[in-house]
Amino acid sequence: MTAARSSAAWEWNPSTWRDLVVTHQPDWPDSCELTRARLRLASEPPLTSPEDVREVRQALAEAAAGRAYVLQGGDCAEPFGVAARRGALAKDKILGVLAERISHAMDVPVLTIGRLAGQFAKPRSEPTEVIDGEVMPTFRGLAVNSPLPVASQRVPDARRMVTAYHSARAVMDDLARRRTGDHHGRTSRDGLSWRHNGMWVSHEALLLDYEEALVRVDPNTGGWYLASTHFPWIGERTRAADGAHVEFLSGIANPVGCKIGPDAVLDEVVALCAKLDPERRPGRLTLICRLGAHRVRTLLPPLVRAVRDAGHPVVWMCDPMHGNTRTTGTGVKTRHLDDITGEAEAFHETLHELGEWPGGLHLELAGEDVTECLGGSGVPDETVLPRRYTSLCDPRLNNEQALLTVEGVLRSGLPLRS
Repeated sequence: MTAARSSAAWEWNPSTWRDLVVTHQPDWPDSCELTRARLRLASEPPLTSPEDVREVRQALAEAAAGRAYVLQGGDCAEPFGVAARRGALAKDKILGVLAERISHAMDVPVLTIGRLAGQFAKPRSEPTEVIDGEVMPTFRGLAVNSPLPVASQRVPDARRMVTAYHSARAVMDDLARRRTGDHHGRTSRDGLSWRHNGMWVSHEALLLDYEEALVRVDPNTGGWYLASTHFPWIGERTRAADGAHVEFLSGIANPVGCKIGPDAVLDEVVALCAKLDPERRPGRLTLICRLGAHRVRTLLPPLVRAVRDAGHPVVWMCDPMHGNTRTTGTGVKTRHLDDITGEAEAFHETLHELGEWPGGLHLELAGEDVTECLGGSGVPDETVLPRRYTSLCDPRLNNEQALLTVEGVLRSGLPLRS
């Protein structure tokens, strides 16, 4: 889709993204099925409420001000059904343990946000891949197609977006029940502290047909909010300031995040901030940096200075996962714990040196004892990787590795609460 804006009197609505360049969308083969799926999603109840979205935004504003910390984590690509529900509760448990550790060590409230109840789609470098000599569409997440290496199962199917919604609904219901019970020593929300308020949800807002169908109007303010999640983010591959994904998220009331990779150009990042945070409101925008262990100390300072000079009070968050993915000699994707902890520690130390608050940590973790990343006592070398490699896409930390990552961050000399 390649149409330019023709008037200065442009007014945002949930469909304005359709007039702009849109990338990393499935090639849906059945337009009628897509229309039916969109209409079905538009008729479903919202997954989140404006009140909860505002609470998350206020918590993120505290993190932007150096008075709170954000811990975000979960699957690279989320499963459906019972597996999604079981996985969400496991992630809630480990994120709670990590949040307690951070909160105790830093003496600040910790906002926990899961990569779940919607992480059902993935951008991919190539539209096709070759498996056993057969060319087939790349797996794009369960909201699009199947991971099975069968060409017919890889054809995008818009009905899967409806299944994704119902899986997300079940996960949200489970998390709501857990919040009202006595799990991890908490019984109710008390503002910002994980002492403690349970877990919010987030996902990459990639499938714009899905997201648009779940935009709702806040009856109290008349504004638009995205009811598919509390905290949507834009990926590194779809963050063009004049692109469809940025346009879509620019008009919603939710707090939003954006991944920033090592190839980011400073002027482009500043333009991105201007588009997503024109009013420079604390808590509105989180920049999730994924720069790579060996480049973060060089690339982060000019990025921070450019955004600071432009006056945007962003939350600075570290994603030490995506800039450190490797492929073994046998073709297995993995990540080295030393790289992950190294980037996380360097990020926090660099922000501290620049006089900025390191606001959070973004991890891909399983909540289970998987063997997908190298490091720690359970995965000493590549021979162990096949034992329990269950990710639908990228490698995730197991619980021991997640704890080691957090301990590394806490050893990096974090400043006390401002």
